[in-house]
Amino acid sequence: MFDTDALRLLDAVARTGSFTGAAAKLNYTQSAVSRRIASLEQQAGGPLFDRLARGVRLTPAGETLHQHARAVLNRLARAADELAGIHGGYSGRLRVGAFATANVALVPGALRDFRRRFPEVGLAPVEGPSGGLLRRMREGELDVAVVSDYPSGLPYDDEVEIIPLVEDELMVALPGDHRLAGRERVDLRELREETWIEAPPPGRTTMLEEACARAGFTPRATVRIAEWTGKFGFVAAGLGITLVPAIAAPAVPPELVLRSLGDLAPHRTVYAALPGAPLPAARTLVRLLSEAAGQ
Repeated sequence: MFDTDALRLLDAVARTGSFTGAAAKLNYTQSAVSRRIASLEQQAGGPLFDRLARGVRLTPAGETLHQHARAVLNRLARAADELAGIHGGYSGRLRVGAFATANVALVPGALRDFRRRFPEVGLAPVEGPSGGLLRRMREGELDVAVVSDYPSGLPYDDEVEIIPLVEDELMVALPGDHRLAGRERVDLRELREETWIEAPPPGRTTMLEEACARAGFTPRATVRIAEWTGKFGFVAAGLGITLVPAIAAPAVPPELVLRSLGDLAPHRTVYAALPGAPLPAARTLVRLLSEAAGQ
């Protein structure tokens, strides 16, 4: 049976890539780290690290054990948070994940309200794509997450509870001097000759492609820009146009305009995600997120 100290050491060596780095991180001597890893390898039945000229690298067996070690360590950390909440009311730490545009207004507003009510709970925000956040939740690294089905659907995960928060319209961002910028609403079909700026995942149909198909055309080759600041910069320079979720409207620079695409506008759903046995504080935050989304 592997003890938790050995698993923490395995994780530290894997993350730092060296026995020296792990020793410094955990306040051990390098020789102690070497001995403990050798003992762990004996328990595991074979090498867990390849010794390189500079540092070490996980073997396939090491990668397998490290994956399980991370799950165990994360669950132990979560157990400590739950016990702190049980013994002291709402306390401990709440790890909150969200995708980028949810962090414009929705998540910060809910976290502000949560902190006002429960100042003793530490908040640990994390940003990432929805699929990655769900994976981290499954591995025990997140207590609550805000995810969406944009740009090409949400992966199913039976270990995670999904709660719909809001239906979010995707609007088109245009430069202020665009020929259609003066309209309140733009017909998607009038944008068939435009260059679109997005970074779709490979091999999957996006909401933009589906919306353009309904409008009777295929979007022109896209400029692959993933970060929102980059997308806004390219649109402002007149190098293309992009879809922007309505919940991200406060972040749009003043030199751009947002316009609805009317009946042809694509929509996405924003969800809260919880692990199978959520913390009470996580449930409370989901309620605040739902209230913020409904405003």
